[in-house]
Amino acid sequence: MAEIDKYTSDGTLNIHSKPAEKKKTGNWKACRFILGTECCERLAYYGMGTNLVNYLEIRLNQGNVAAANNVTNWSGTCYVTPLLGAFLADAYVGRYRIIAIFSMIYVLGMTLLALSSSVHGLKPECQDGVCNPTSGQTTVCFIALYLIALGTGGIKPCVSSFGADQFDDNDVAEKKKKASFFNWFYFSINVGALIASTVLVKIQMSVGWGLGFGIPALAMAIAVVFFFGGSYCYRLQKPGGSPLTRIGQVIVASFRNLNVNVPEDKSLLYETAEEECSIQGSRKLDHTEKLRFFDRAAVDTGTVDQPKGKVNPWRLCTVTQVEELKAVIRLLPIWATGIIFSCVYSQMSTMFVLQGNTMNQSLGSIRIPSASLSSFDTISVLIWTPLYDRIITRVARKVTGREQGFTQLQRMGIGLVISILSMVAAALLETVRLGYVKKHNYYDVKEIPMSIFWQIPQYFLVGCSEVFTFIGQLEFYYDQAPDAMRSMCSALSLTTTALGNYLSTFLVTVVTRVTTRNGQLGWIPDNLNRGHLDYFYWLLVILSIANFVVYIFISQWYTYKKPKGIASS
Repeated sequence: MAEIDKYTSDGTLNIHSKPAEKKKTGNWKACRFILGTECCERLAYYGMGTNLVNYLEIRLNQGNVAAANNVTNWSGTCYVTPLLGAFLADAYVGRYRIIAIFSMIYVLGMTLLALSSSVHGLKPECQDGVCNPTSGQTTVCFIALYLIALGTGGIKPCVSSFGADQFDDNDVAEKKKKASFFNWFYFSINVGALIASTVLVKIQMSVGWGLGFGIPALAMAIAVVFFFGGSYCYRLQKPGGSPLTRIGQVIVASFRNLNVNVPEDKSLLYETAEEECSIQGSRKLDHTEKLRFFDRAAVDTGTVDQPKGKVNPWRLCTVTQVEELKAVIRLLPIWATGIIFSCVYSQMSTMFVLQGNTMNQSLGSIRIPSASLSSFDTISVLIWTPLYDRIITRVARKVTGREQGFTQLQRMGIGLVISILSMVAAALLETVRLGYVKKHNYYDVKEIPMSIFWQIPQYFLVGCSEVFTFIGQLEFYYDQAPDAMRSMCSALSLTTTALGNYLSTFLVTVVTRVTTRNGQLGWIPDNLNRGHLDYFYWLLVILSIANFVVYIFISQWYTYKKPKGIASS
């Protein structure tokens, strides 16, 4: 018994591919390296991404719409590439090795970006505040940006899951710590983001873009050192084979058995006799009643060719394999409702910054770059994360009677409501700002005498919504994903951010085309004093309210997965 208790029961291995010992690996001992890695990586990412719209406008000489769309397109790509990294991690390579490989690509992209903004010949030449980049210089800049986007593909979907892997799901004490891990993981993200949005943005705007992008490159190199430094105490999950193949097998087998009746007694459905699951690193899943069409894949018709006792998985699948597909399908409607939320979130790096550019950015003798206002989003997260972890959860626990306080779906829903309030605050501020412009005839004034700090409420509300929705998503997708598809489902959740950015680009493009007809300036002209950015914000409010109504219906329909047994070792 002592020998059994010595090792984890979820099938994890140490760096030497031996069974992981509980006392020597995992838990917060391993997570301190993961949190340090994430803090530095986020400092690097936000250090170059927070102010990127201004870099494209100033150094690459792009207009408001072009710069905003390029930022959202790039940011969106950063949240699509995780599908590749996650697939490789879950299927063949494992999370540890994928993080290691893709982080090297990340460092390469960050270094090239720093060089493109500082080295003569690579950086655009500027005269009297006007820069004239060559096509080659613009190309180098975008190659660097999309190398970074590729690098994030191995880190974003794997680091949070890799951190959660350090806690044994089959150990009650360790499982309780896992929920706290997601809170502190997001907290570490925002520590890096706070430094980026204050110190680094100030350096970029006041000292220079070379140093402003060089520091993030150095931070990413430090992140790599942090990550490898904890190798000796990590717990590694085995890759379980291609999840896409298993999903394909269930779909094909279901259609092959289209005319087969599913037995009323679901215990007659096919499952391996062994206690351990046939999918490496995964627990067996109990049958669920919804999406019963796919149960046909687990009906043994007796006509399947089974030489030597082996089953053709394209004709007959286990209940666990069927439930894997069901779990993914059940996630999709919840996933879809995250797109509008991410679209709202993306405004911080585009429209909020452009809005701030039109306002008084002085605090006494100190000039505050508009992109630095995102630090109030970060401060909000840093305040609300420990409040949620230490106070709100305890209060909710007493009210709901649940150990975790709010359910994951309730937590995300609260965040959606707060995000609506953030857009309302932004729209009201812009309405007041435009009224001030009209009253004093400030149409052609670059900065109107209205403090940029009036933007603080909208940033603060976005940060509060993140603590509920984004952290809730991290925990929800990890917990509800099939054991052997956790990176893939984490990547799936990240694609909502990508699609949110693309949706923002689409909305800006459509709004611009529609509102500039017949020679009109449109809602979002280069001179926002003559536009109606407030109308764009109200459009997002309407979309967010509709999205929340849909979310309520979907969350009532959702069925949580039912794992049983223990993971194979």
